[in-house]
Amino acid sequence: MGVLLSMGLLAGFTASGAGVDTVTADDLQNVTATSYRAAETSVREMRTNARSSRSMRETPTVTAIRRASPSVVNLHGQKTIRNTAANMAGASPDSFRQVNGMGTGVVIDPRGYVITNYHVVEDVNDLNVTLHSGEATRADLIATDPQSDLALVKLRGNGPFPTIPRGRSDDLMIGETVIAIGNAFGYVHTSTEGIISALHRDVPVNETQQYRDLIQTSAGINPGNSGGPLLNIDGEMIGVNVAVRVGAQQIAFAIPIDQVLETVTDMIDRHNSRRMVIGMQGAPTSRGGIQVTQLDDGGSAYQAGLQRGDRLVRLNEQSIEDPLNYALSVLELRPGDPLKVEFERDGDFFQTELATAASAQAFGDPASALAWQVIGVSVRPAGESFVRRMNSRLRTNYRGGLIVTDVRPGSAASEQGIAAGDVLLGIHVWQTAAVEDLAEILEQPNIRRGSKAKFFLVRKDQTLYGHLQLASQGSQLTRH
Repeated sequence: MGVLLSMGLLAGFTASGAGVDTVTADDLQNVTATSYRAAETSVREMRTNARSSRSMRETPTVTAIRRASPSVVNLHGQKTIRNTAANMAGASPDSFRQVNGMGTGVVIDPRGYVITNYHVVEDVNDLNVTLHSGEATRADLIATDPQSDLALVKLRGNGPFPTIPRGRSDDLMIGETVIAIGNAFGYVHTSTEGIISALHRDVPVNETQQYRDLIQTSAGINPGNSGGPLLNIDGEMIGVNVAVRVGAQQIAFAIPIDQVLETVTDMIDRHNSRRMVIGMQGAPTSRGGIQVTQLDDGGSAYQAGLQRGDRLVRLNEQSIEDPLNYALSVLELRPGDPLKVEFERDGDFFQTELATAASAQAFGDPASALAWQVIGVSVRPAGESFVRRMNSRLRTNYRGGLIVTDVRPGSAASEQGIAAGDVLLGIHVWQTAAVEDLAEILEQPNIRRGSKAKFFLVRKDQTLYGHLQLASQGSQLTRH
């Protein structure tokens, strides 16, 4: 008799070397057969039920985290801190040590611009970044505002990068659900949930600084969350996490998003004004874009045909939606780059092209203007802790240095291979601890005559040197 039932469905059915046991018709009457088709139907039903269960568990919180997470990045770097009796038993009170710092940032523009806290990037030389995908990259510091504890950095690598959906903070409600995402204690992309506990909190930090108008939340925020987003239940960023109350539970604070965007825009505008002159001022409109409110007589915007009241809608093929978007588009330019502008006037759309240029008026002081015009660098003084860390690492005793923030294409600095992030230590026999030192050096008679001047700089852990000949091209950088 042929056996059509699958193995294991018949209790007591065994195989032996000589054959099989005898099965009678009466035995078969008490057996229920399960076909393959019935089994497949059961599996489909189980999978359908599983999907239905998952759908029921997909709460608004799950959706919000999934929506915002791709734009959250984790920041890592080393910084130098002062030893104290409390944190370093037996150490000298004036000694310093390097620690690994960590924090969080949020991508606000697909070109890779990231908002974070200033204290996350303060005195950090090499800023390492881990994206949501797990990919590692680096970031460059663009602009800071220590008073508001905000900073803007730019990711290296090819975009576009996922950006955070932005909400508002002028309509927040006490008691509404909020979510924090960040690098809590090094656990990347940690998500916590709470409510808005209070609004408009002023929180003192020390005798000279305090945060104003903060959001208080019960969402779990820990060291490493700084600079990360506070989200509403729709997954929109409504604040930047900034502080926790030491010794308390479920008391944390965030800077409202409206305040963040205004401060960061002003921060970028100041940075742009030090780099170049366009010759116009603008203001946001209810329809989007930027309306021209002021033109400098004889400026490049005026010469390009722009008028007061024109509404700028695109810059170099980039749509202009708000003041932050406009500021970032200008930030992408280098002095001397042409700027293609599309604008609306009386319901009609036009295009024009204006020039951008660096001038002494674009810098906060004549020394900075001179450095840009003669050498081709924009610089800022290195902080005390930065210099201490550099001296400790290199075993040197420099009293200061100038961090290069920008290099003019085609300039003497560009020809010598000087790059943003380098620390200029000295030229000829003089140290460059301050911008004023650099100006004095450039006014020296032999420098003004165009003689070769040896310069020294630090790039990462290497001291490099070269020869600047401001009247002609010199040699390339050489290891010292």
